Amino acid sequence: MKINKKAYINNFHAISSAGNSAEELFESICEKKDCISIDSTYVKDRNVAIGKIKNDKSFKELLLEGCKRVLDESSLSDYSNTLLIVGSSVGGMGVTESVYFQDKSYENIDYKEHTIDSIAYNLKKEFTFYDDVSFSTACTSSANALGYAKEVLSKGIYKNVLVVGADSLCSTTVCGFAALSVLSSKPCTPFDKNREGMNVSEAIAILLLQDEKTENSVELCGVGYSSDSHHMTQPHPDGLGAKNAIENALSDASITFEQVDYINAHGTGTIANDNSEANAVASLFTNKPYLGSTKSFTGHTLGAAGAIEAIISVMCLQKQIVVPCKDLETPNRDDISFTNEALSSNLNYVVSNSFAFGGNNTSLVFGKCNEN
Repeated sequence: MKINKKAYINNFHAISSAGNSAEELFESICEKKDCISIDSTYVKDRNVAIGKIKNDKSFKELLLEGCKRVLDESSLSDYSNTLLIVGSSVGGMGVTESVYFQDKSYENIDYKEHTIDSIAYNLKKEFTFYDDVSFSTACTSSANALGYAKEVLSKGIYKNVLVVGADSLCSTTVCGFAALSVLSSKPCTPFDKNREGMNVSEAIAILLLQDEKTENSVELCGVGYSSDSHHMTQPHPDGLGAKNAIENALSDASITFEQVDYINAHGTGTIANDNSEANAVASLFTNKPYLGSTKSFTGHTLGAAGAIEAIISVMCLQKQIVVPCKDLETPNRDDISFTNEALSSNLNYVVSNSFAFGGNNTSLVFGKCNEN
C-alpha cells in the first residue's frame, strides 16, 4: 500500500535532566548548563555521573501530565483515530525494583507494571487511544517508534500518532553498564580525546505526529534502518551499520548528503561508539556539516534517546540554531565539524542517529516545511 501522506511533528514535550520542558531543554543546551549529577548510590563503592530528572513528582505522574499537555495543546477533540506508540528499554523495571527493595520479596510485584508495555498500559487507562504498540530495541526504541509512526501516517492508516519515549533510572541498567566498564565519573564528553565513557540517564519525550501540518510543523522526511550484527554490545569499527542507516534515511527522504546541515550524533562518549559513528559520518559527508552530541546535557536516556533527540532536532530547525557540544576541548577528529557555541544557521535538514546493541541502527531525517 503506497499513499505517501506526509508525517508532521506538530507538538511535543520533554522532561530530562536538562529541564522540565522542551524549552528548558533547548535553553540548557544553548547556554551550556551543567545538567548531569554525580551519584554514589547506584554502583557500590563508586561515583558515577547520571542524568536525573529534577522534579518532585513521580515518573508516572510526569508521564501522564506530559501526555495530557501535548494532547490538550493539539487540535484533537478525541483520540479515537490516534495510535499510541511507546519506545522504552526499561519499561516498568524501576517500579519492580522499588517494590522489591522495599519488601525484600517478589510477592507484591505487579507484572503489568513491569513489562515494556506497562507504559502504554498506564496511558491507555487515562486516554481513549484507538490502539497501542510498544517498541523495545534498546537504545533505538523510540527512534524506531518514530519510524513506525511515519509509516502508518504515510499509508493513511492513522491521522494522528502519539509517540512516547520513556525510560527511568534504575539499578539494573546503571549496574549493567557499569559491568561493561563504560560509565564515566564525570559528565560525558563525546568525541573528545579525554572522554571517560557514558552517563546513564532518564527522560520522557512525547511527540504528536499528524498527516496535516500546522503553523510551526517540522516534517519527519526520512527513516533508515540497518543491522550490522557485528558484536553484541559494540558497533562495527568502520561504522558500516551506521552508514547503511544514514544512507537509507536520506534515500527515504529523497535528499543528498550535501543537503544535510546538521547531524545530531548518537555520541554516547564511549570509544567504540564515537569512533564508529565518526568513521561513518566522515566517509559519507564530504561537505562536513556540523556534528554534535547532546548527551553531554541529557546523558544517555536509553530507549527515550531517539525521541528526545528528535525534539532537539525539531527545535534546531524551528529556531534555525546549531546547538553546541559541551566541554569538547580536544576533538579526536579533524575531518568532522564541531562547534562549542550555539550558532545561528540556515538549516533545512537535520539527521538524528540512534544506535543500539546488536548492531541495531536507526537514522531519522527532519526537514523544515515549505511556506506554501
